[in-house]
Amino acid sequence: MKIKDKKDFLILVLGIVAIALLLVVLYVFVVQPKLNGLIIQGQSEGYQYTILSIAQQAATCQIVPLTVGNQTINLIAVDCLQNNVASE
Repeated sequence: MKIKDKKDFLILVLGIVAIALLLVVLYVFVVQPKLNGLIIQGQSEGYQYTILSIAQQAATCQIVPLTVGNQTINLIAVDCLQNNVASE
């Protein structure tokens, strides 16, 4: 290999390494935060949907069982209990 060929090869390798580093930096500072934002937004929407669903079900005077660990908690709207006691 001639000296000029070695320099060209070294420049090519360094160029590839520079492009690879640029792609890594782009992923870390641009792509990953956007993905994390979408994940957090999806989790938040899931929590909101779940709470709304539980509240709607409890508002119809249905018992809503929630399992937390080894315990099950039965939820019902207080208004349903007051209406039940008042009608007796």
